[in-house]
Amino acid sequence: MAKELRFTPQLFDFLRELKANNNREWFDAHKQRYLDDVRDPLLAFIAAFKPRLALISPYLVADPKPTGGSMFRIYRDTRFSKNKDPYKTVASAFFWHQSVGKESAGVYLHLEPEQCFMGIGLYHPDPATRTKVTNAIAKQTDTWKAITTGKEFRKQFKMEGESLAKLPKQYDPEHPFADDLRRKDFIVCNYFSDKQACAKDFLDRVDKLTQLSAPYLEFVIKAVGLKW
Repeated sequence: MAKELRFTPQLFDFLRELKANNNREWFDAHKQRYLDDVRDPLLAFIAAFKPRLALISPYLVADPKPTGGSMFRIYRDTRFSKNKDPYKTVASAFFWHQSVGKESAGVYLHLEPEQCFMGIGLYHPDPATRTKVTNAIAKQTDTWKAITTGKEFRKQFKMEGESLAKLPKQYDPEHPFADDLRRKDFIVCNYFSDKQACAKDFLDRVDKLTQLSAPYLEFVIKAVGLKW
């Protein structure tokens, strides 16, 4: 990222103030701050990450368009929500598989005051897609073990997400990864501080974490029948 477009503490300052003033009047009065401190640095990050992501997998998309690309809109869809706040109070982006789009497995970046993280994998798949992943785990146990029990992987990432109350009947209750066979989400997360997000090596940090998680993401993507 160019020096002037690095993430700065002003990004988090803006999001904190937006959370306290989540209305159109305040946002309109401070929109230039949003553009300068949040949107443009995030788009610059996506553009800088794009060639690095392509080296990890040519099928993962980093699209720096301001609308319809990897960056999530700050505007909330309030039509079916009890929460009528018009704006999201996070800056986020998703790098998805080109064959499926934003419903696919991929890499998610979340920037929120005191709650920054990367999430890698597949979130809330439909039951048929979920079963493809669990079938792969059940059949490729050695591969799954090698990926998820590596020392550095376990140091940097934590398995998160929801699980079924009971193990599906087709699986052996004694399977060594029975807990993973109950998963509804196949997500691993790495958390970092606001200060780390603003550091000059943040792009390198995200790149290294994506490389480290690549075998995990590859497993999930291939399990659902997509190319890596």
